[in-house]
Amino acid sequence: MNGDRMNTRKMIFMTMFVAIAVAGSAFVSFPAGIARAYPIQHTVNVVVAIVMGPWAAVVVAFMTGLVRILTGTGSLLAFPGGMIGAFLAGVLYQRFKKNWSAGIGEIIGTGLLAPLFAVPYAKILMGTTVTALFFLPPFLVSTVSGTIIGLLLVPKLLKLKIFKDLR
Repeated sequence: MNGDRMNTRKMIFMTMFVAIAVAGSAFVSFPAGIARAYPIQHTVNVVVAIVMGPWAAVVVAFMTGLVRILTGTGSLLAFPGGMIGAFLAGVLYQRFKKNWSAGIGEIIGTGLLAPLFAVPYAKILMGTTVTALFFLPPFLVSTVSGTIIGLLLVPKLLKLKIFKDLR
């Protein structure tokens, strides 16, 4: 397959994953303490990190957050939460070539690191003054549940020829 055709295919798949994450956030959520968990974003992060790599995962996470903010279905916290986890999932998968390593990257990136970034981010952009412990429980619940779904889904997707070709 020539380079232009493969790049077009990758962009189409990235767009499809953005659509899945945005639509998934409208239909799949549950209470997680003081917030709601939206696990489909984290499922998509894990799948894209494994299938397409860290930069594609970051772009998909960014675009998902942007679409959700513009449509009023997400908050500004979608950016640090989604993008850090997606990047770390992709980097750890590239390093270890094991699906579980992408899951660990997603959980560490979104569940543990993103709450630290969310504090100054939320203060500057949202006018709130809370600690990282405020963000930690809902971020962890959301990312752990989404990561589990993603890790269960990836082996099935990778059996499909079209996903093998993206790698």
